[in-house]
Amino acid sequence: MSLLEQVDAFFNKASSYLTYPKELLEQIRVCNSVLSVSFPIRRDDGRIEVIRGWRAEHSFHRLPTKGGIRLSENVDINEVMALAALMSYKCAIMDIPFGGAKGAIKINPKLYSINEIERIIRRYTFELYRKNFIGPGVDVPGPDMGTNEQHMAWIADTYMAISNDPMYYFACVTGKPVSQGGIRGRKQATGLGVFLALNYIIKDLSKKTIAIQGFGNVGYYLAYYLYNEINAKIVAISDVSGTLFNPNGIDINKLYEYQQENKTIKGFKDGIFFEDPNKVLEVECDILVPAAVENVINENNVDRIKANIIAEAANGPTTFNAHSKLLSLGKLIIPDIYLNAGGVTVSYFEWLKNLSHVRFGRLDKRLREENNLLLIKQIEELTNKKINDRDLEILKNGPKEEDVVKAGLYDTMVNAYEEISETAKRYNTDLKTAAFIVAINKIAITYQQLGIFP
Repeated sequence: MSLLEQVDAFFNKASSYLTYPKELLEQIRVCNSVLSVSFPIRRDDGRIEVIRGWRAEHSFHRLPTKGGIRLSENVDINEVMALAALMSYKCAIMDIPFGGAKGAIKINPKLYSINEIERIIRRYTFELYRKNFIGPGVDVPGPDMGTNEQHMAWIADTYMAISNDPMYYFACVTGKPVSQGGIRGRKQATGLGVFLALNYIIKDLSKKTIAIQGFGNVGYYLAYYLYNEINAKIVAISDVSGTLFNPNGIDINKLYEYQQENKTIKGFKDGIFFEDPNKVLEVECDILVPAAVENVINENNVDRIKANIIAEAANGPTTFNAHSKLLSLGKLIIPDIYLNAGGVTVSYFEWLKNLSHVRFGRLDKRLREENNLLLIKQIEELTNKKINDRDLEILKNGPKEEDVVKAGLYDTMVNAYEEISETAKRYNTDLKTAAFIVAINKIAITYQQLGIFP
């Protein structure tokens, strides 16, 4: 089954619990608009190469639509449509007023120079603009696999140059550098969201053994917060070169330094290294976090999964049949359409910041500091005890932008989980099915309120 078929299978299972008209369910399930583009670019050596790309807008029940752009030589139109659908469901679950979208350019970015990538990104943006597939109130891309804040800055700059939107052009894309309208905390948002959710859901997380597939943006930041904030024991990490295993725990800070210097975790001395990147899925651990690509837990390896908790930090890492088998074995699966929604949540905050042209915390930071200081003085007078200078400095500070972002992300992750958990109990089903039920309900209600369906 393709990723699109997997997503549809989960959707159909969840919709079987509901009583909406089949026409409404079909409207929610299908992808509303898909753009396919082909355009030439000149390589650095003078050769002309034709580049293919797509942009899928899954649902217009809320506007703008929202979703990342990935660079991958393995991507196809069905994968883009599947990822766009997942974005719709994520946004609904997290109460973010976006429809889902996704974009992709079919290249291996490692085979192109930085100048060639820039030409490709700018031309792709132009193609989106020509077909009305980008804009602050239309469709807002963001970073995904193979793209970063530099690419998003190029998109914003290109949109500014060709559009008639000088006031809000920054809001046409998220994941930008802070100096170009980005928001502090966006880069680590997905991994941080996974950490905040796991720390809330799983009792005594610091005492669990954890294996993480993937040491990119999501996997690294998740590992960073697990290791540095609660001193969790991470026994296995993988990247494309293989799996690093250490039953005594891996020093994430040292591993990251090594990886940055060598562009791989292969050769890191503190642990046993396996050439197979998928070995990480089968190690002895309490929690397995697939944080790389889709369909990695499937019918071929599901019986070798030893973890009792599977936390889906990647999109669609578990196939439909493997998911059913894991449930029959008594495993807890924390679903991807909830768990990795930290990225789009903070992207929403960035979009709001761009529309308002005000950094979070800027207007009331000094006022809060003065109020905090007044409160501290009153406490000192009542208790007749003086707070030491170090604690005083911490307590009196008003919120920085990253503090506001982290607090907003935590609140969003907690509220969404509570709703999913309650839905799972109400329908006597698993968390992933419950998450889809929550998403379908919210999108269906919107369509009904619009008067499109009864």
